[in-house]
Amino acid sequence: MTGWTVYEAVGDAAEVEAEVFCAGVQAAEWVRPFTRRPRGVLACENIVLVGADSAVMQWPHWVLKLLYGPVGLMVGKFTAGEQHADRSGRRIPAPPVSFMPVRAAVRPRDPRFLAATPELASAVEEAVDDGRDVFEHTSCEWQEVKQWAQRLPPRR
Repeated sequence: MTGWTVYEAVGDAAEVEAEVFCAGVQAAEWVRPFTRRPRGVLACENIVLVGADSAVMQWPHWVLKLLYGPVGLMVGKFTAGEQHADRSGRRIPAPPVSFMPVRAAVRPRDPRFLAATPELASAVEEAVDDGRDVFEHTSCEWQEVKQWAQRLPPRR
C-alpha cells in the first residue's frame, strides 16, 4: 500500500513549486479513498523530487497540510541529505533524495508532529473524511491557493 512516484525538478523555482503542489494533490486524492478501507492507515504515496531543494517544497508542503489535515491526511517533507535525530537523540539516516510522503494520519500520535501549529494539530486529531472538497473555499490553481495560505497564520 506504499507507492513511490518520481519527478525530476526541472524549470524555475515557481514552476517547480506549482508542479510539486499538483503532485501532492494527486497523491492525496489517491490516498484518501484507501484510508476508509481495512488497513487503510497503511496507505502512503511518496513523491520523490529529484533535484528539488527545500525551498520549492516549503509552500506546497504547508498548503497540502492545511488542505488535507482536516480530512485525516499527513504530509511530510524530507530534503536530501538533511540530518535529524529521533526523540531519543539517535541520528536518523539522511534521505538520499528529497521526498514528500502523503499518508493517513495516526490521530493519537500525529498531532505531536504539529505542536508548533496547535490549530492544525487539533484539526488532525479530530479529522473526519466526509468526502468534502478540500478546495471548497479556495481555487485549486497554485498561485491562488498559495495566496490563500499566505493570509492564514504563519507557517512553521
